[in-house]
Amino acid sequence: MARAPQGQNKAPGAFFLATLLLWMISVLFEIVFNKRRELLSVVGGFCFYQFANWVIRSWVSKDPLLVNTCVSLLHSSITSASVIFILVNELIRMGSNGMFEHSKLVGNTWPWAYPALCFSCGYFAYDQWDMLHYRLYSGWIPSILVHHLLLLVCFTLALYRNVTINYLILTLICELHSIFLHTRKVRRMAGIRDAKSKAVKAEWVLSWITFIVARFAPHILITIKLIRDSPRFEKGVELPLALFGMGGMNLLNTFLAETDEHSVMC
Repeated sequence: MARAPQGQNKAPGAFFLATLLLWMISVLFEIVFNKRRELLSVVGGFCFYQFANWVIRSWVSKDPLLVNTCVSLLHSSITSASVIFILVNELIRMGSNGMFEHSKLVGNTWPWAYPALCFSCGYFAYDQWDMLHYRLYSGWIPSILVHHLLLLVCFTLALYRNVTINYLILTLICELHSIFLHTRKVRRMAGIRDAKSKAVKAEWVLSWITFIVARFAPHILITIKLIRDSPRFEKGVELPLALFGMGGMNLLNTFLAETDEHSVMC
């Protein structure tokens, strides 16, 4: 995505910056006044990825888009490894029996799931700030900023109420596919575009496999389960917010599939 020209698209930038500041105030209020020390992992995630940004900018490149993409690749790698570890650990600890029952996904929290979600939430706040700061978006309704705002709202409300944490961890398995999306972007910006290269072909194949296995199929299955279990949800914002969030993710997946279908291996 190209950097927005100076002097343009200030209105959407101002709106999303205001929402990000409100989000930050909300998180800090919870930590300081409601003594939610477990939410410090959100701040930790933000600071970690901001530090990674500084390191890459200092030692690799000063191109804002390349730096942002490299940090996104780092987040996808860390989050994918975290989700796989959490799921495997739970399988070893308790077995698969009842692991995906409604009560386990909504009311319970797998070991390490809460801090992992906090850390990832911190990344999305960092990434929102970085894109706003360097104007790495375009249009009056930038889809990437809308996507991040939606995730911040869903993640933060779940963390505040300590519900549906496991559901959200399952949605993050899509970061396995994002590894190849970001790798392709970094490769192209580095000028590596040989379509005949075995590495490029392997990357393209793995991107499609992980798109289906780690993004498209899991999100469809999660949406179906939410609909099937809808009568079991208590009255509140959890179900509508979850369905709205999954609808947005499935729509994004459709756009990603169209992009991959029309892209060449270059």
